[in-house]
Amino acid sequence: MKSRNDSSIDQIKKGALISYLAIGVSLLSGLLYTPWMVRQIGVNDYGLYTLATSLISIILIDFGIGEAVSRYISKYNAEGDQKKVNDFLGLVYKLYILIDLVIFLALILLYFFIPVIYSELTPGEVEKFKVIYIIISTFSILSLPFITLNGILTSYEKFKALKLCDLIHKVMVLSLMAIALLFGYKLYAFVLVNAFTGLFLIVIKLLYIKRKLPVKVNFKYWDSKLLKDVFSFSIWTTVATIANRFIFNITPSILGAVSGSSHIAVFGVASTLEGYAYIISGAINGMFLPKVSKILANKKDGEDVLPLMTKVGRIQYSIIGLIFVGFAILGREFIDLWMGKDFALAYYCALLIMLPGVFRVPQLIASVTIIAMNKVKIQAFVYVIVASLNILFSSMLSRYFGALGAAISICIVYILRLIIMNIIYYKVLRINVFSFFKDCYLKMAPPMLITLILGLIMNQFIINSLWTFLLKGTFIVVLYIILLWNMSLNQYEKSLIKGV
Repeated sequence: MKSRNDSSIDQIKKGALISYLAIGVSLLSGLLYTPWMVRQIGVNDYGLYTLATSLISIILIDFGIGEAVSRYISKYNAEGDQKKVNDFLGLVYKLYILIDLVIFLALILLYFFIPVIYSELTPGEVEKFKVIYIIISTFSILSLPFITLNGILTSYEKFKALKLCDLIHKVMVLSLMAIALLFGYKLYAFVLVNAFTGLFLIVIKLLYIKRKLPVKVNFKYWDSKLLKDVFSFSIWTTVATIANRFIFNITPSILGAVSGSSHIAVFGVASTLEGYAYIISGAINGMFLPKVSKILANKKDGEDVLPLMTKVGRIQYSIIGLIFVGFAILGREFIDLWMGKDFALAYYCALLIMLPGVFRVPQLIASVTIIAMNKVKIQAFVYVIVASLNILFSSMLSRYFGALGAAISICIVYILRLIIMNIIYYKVLRINVFSFFKDCYLKMAPPMLITLILGLIMNQFIINSLWTFLLKGTFIVVLYIILLWNMSLNQYEKSLIKGV
């Protein structure tokens, strides 16, 4: 019979594998399906859909309460107190219903100002936009309270079910949309399919939680002190999230003011590539909060999380290392084949934006510990300072170097943030980051460096084409894995690969 710890590890492994399948579906849809879909419904209609979702997403954030659910339920589970879980969920659902009501009123008010706000749209486009706005708004209002479901599944370490739902959702959207488009249905079908599949997955998660988990929501519960704690945690989590997103969201506007549209397009390609790299290397993000909460139960610092941080960090470092080295060697060719020679500058921009992630991604457990120990206020302050510095640096550098200047700015502020956060990990959380640097970065770096050097030398002697690109990519992956296996991986890490 499996122990609870073995079951947890098994869930993380299966959750990670399913995450990578879902990422594969997303990458394929981004590269192959999306262009076909845009041709089917038309560029203007796709623009209307994008406009509606972006407008509502500005209003419809979960205010950090989703992360609060994961944090508090993980904490109560670590303490073995199911009653606190039930009481807490009752309090949170009442909060969500109140927030839902406020957002509902805001969306109704906004509806009547659509023709004024989007005066550049034609009357026909305004009417179409109103219809999809109503559909997306209705779905968003209905689904908002159920953001808690992901937090509940995470807290009970049901990663296989959670990630399987994500994969099913992606496959359903692609399949139903393809069928609808082939039968001649266009914009409204596209919006309805997304709404229907979202609601279907909510029902599936609700049924799973009801049948598999001991959760019984106590809607009668009220605790002013707990409410204050949740608000405090949620507000600072929201500030950190907004400040983090702000770095990339504000850059196109800065480039538009000082450089022009061509540089915005180049930066857009670079940020998309960085996003793919982060998604692939961060497939297991969010799965370790329950485990960290158990480690930290009745402890006042994060000293005991170091073994887990090193174990997870080495795995993530090996993944992000392959992505970064592979892109450094083949990225220029990839962008040329994918987007054309006009976007050659995006290669250097993407490299700069990706570089801090090589060191940031392996520190997942430390960032989870920040949440588990409720130190998000400190993190929020750091993120706000860094976001402010990025506006200053980006405004100056973009004026002279365009998109490349914006990428340099992001690289500088992310490295600065990394340094400050490591000081916090060491001083506040009491994590021995120096031991982590030695066991993770130093011991895992040789395969990366050797592959990078040999790959760059190879580029000098091979003529570029699609087939040589594929052959070089295969060679780099095989070389990296062989070097990693023989130079860096320990027996535990080798057993993980053998197990897969």
